[in-house]
Amino acid sequence: MARNPYEVLGVKPDVGEEELRTAYRKLAKRYHPDLNPGNKEAEARFKEISAAYDILSDKDKRARFDRGEIDESGAERPQPQHRWHGFAEGDGGAKYHAQSDIDVEDLEELFGRFGGRGGPGGGGFRMRGSDHHFVLTVDFLDAVNGAKKRLDLPERTLDVTVPAGVADGQVLRLKGQGGQGIGGGPAGDALIEIRVAPHPIFRRDKDDIHVDLPVSLSEAVLGGRIAVPTPTGPVTMTVPANSNTGRVLRLRGKGVKRADGTLGDEYVTLKVVLPEGADEELTNFLREWAPKHEYDPRRGMGTGRP
Repeated sequence: MARNPYEVLGVKPDVGEEELRTAYRKLAKRYHPDLNPGNKEAEARFKEISAAYDILSDKDKRARFDRGEIDESGAERPQPQHRWHGFAEGDGGAKYHAQSDIDVEDLEELFGRFGGRGGPGGGGFRMRGSDHHFVLTVDFLDAVNGAKKRLDLPERTLDVTVPAGVADGQVLRLKGQGGQGIGGGPAGDALIEIRVAPHPIFRRDKDDIHVDLPVSLSEAVLGGRIAVPTPTGPVTMTVPANSNTGRVLRLRGKGVKRADGTLGDEYVTLKVVLPEGADEELTNFLREWAPKHEYDPRRGMGTGRP
């Protein structure tokens, strides 16, 4: 059974957006499968964290959860006025929920009173079945690279192919997988809205991927070849000598697959990171070096020199 999303992320119900995002990223980085290979417990925890963030980061879903309209898994809570209502959980922890206000048996009874039961060749009433709506939350990398998910319903199973490059909010249509038709009419479709869980390292902007990459002081000053994470695995990239924090490097074709089959790019923003703790040798070197090589990194900001 799903836990309260506020408890999962360790935040209070009045948490702000920035604090919520910080709490998620801290936990997601700790339990991400890429950082815990083969650890099933960490994988399950990461999926729980992603599902909780999916609810609380969406203002509408968070409000509905607070009002008790959806439960901890994001599924609709039963409402008296709904004639058909249900939810299911797909493989890999993917959450689905569905809702419809049409009761097929009641419609058949109603139309039977007004001129027959219909059916092939019977000349009676025929009606297309209703569309069933589902929401599927997928991992960031599954959305970029594509994946197969299974939706287990009480009466059947739906296999869903998530295409590579699918975007958050995009709706997939499974023809004939919705409600049954009336009087021999065709079945409706299953409409699956994709929700993409955020990633602790990657960000997506249209068809491009962005990542902040920490580099050491020596790597920034001397340059060199270093490993860079991409959605399809690490690659080697050359960092030019004398690269500052904020410098952006591009990896061509390491972004998201487009509809025409081409690929976006990955943009890598360098972040120079000093060694942890005091380094006496580095400190002494800079004490001698700095007076001889003065420069103002805040030039043009109106701060002046102290």
